[in-house]
Amino acid sequence: MTALDERRIEMAENNDERTLDEMFQWLESAPEGFKVEIVEGAVFMSPQRDNHWDIIRRIVRALEDRFGMDVRVLSDVRIDFPGARNGFAPDVAKLRDDAKKDASGRWRYQDVEFVAEVISKGTGHNDYGPKKVAYAVAQVPVLLIADPYQGKVHLYTDPKDGDYTTETTVTFGTDVDLTRTPVGLTLTTSDFPRE
Repeated sequence: MTALDERRIEMAENNDERTLDEMFQWLESAPEGFKVEIVEGAVFMSPQRDNHWDIIRRIVRALEDRFGMDVRVLSDVRIDFPGARNGFAPDVAKLRDDAKKDASGRWRYQDVEFVAEVISKGTGHNDYGPKKVAYAVAQVPVLLIADPYQGKVHLYTDPKDGDYTTETTVTFGTDVDLTRTPVGLTLTTSDFPRE
């Protein structure tokens, strides 16, 4: 039995509420190459795939080309969002220039200007469901979901009352106009790989 198995048993046997910090401490020994998130108190581990990373890399590169190499862009870094135990690790998160870490040393969701999620087969329901809601509640101005299974990009803007009021969907190969958002660029998707 591995240390991770023992921690899972310990978590399952413990009926009281645990904090996100405690849950993430138990998950520190997750296998390399896996992304770990806690969505509404449930733990999700998904392996990173080549196509997944290729899309993330292209989005990060576009942000660096627009804002320079010192832009505050994170990938797979924990940020706690509103809701019941939501410790997300967005595929891409762009922070405001003046963003500062909180007292516990974590980036604050209030400083997130843009999130991009790339759909993984086993966790896509989180991106389209509870994570999208949490991002809207957090007033993240721009959410982009790249779905290599559909070959589409979904752009959500104008968060209000826990939902995004504007949705634009384009197929891979069509540019995504982000010029009227805090991101201020046109994202080329012609090289986004499909699954």
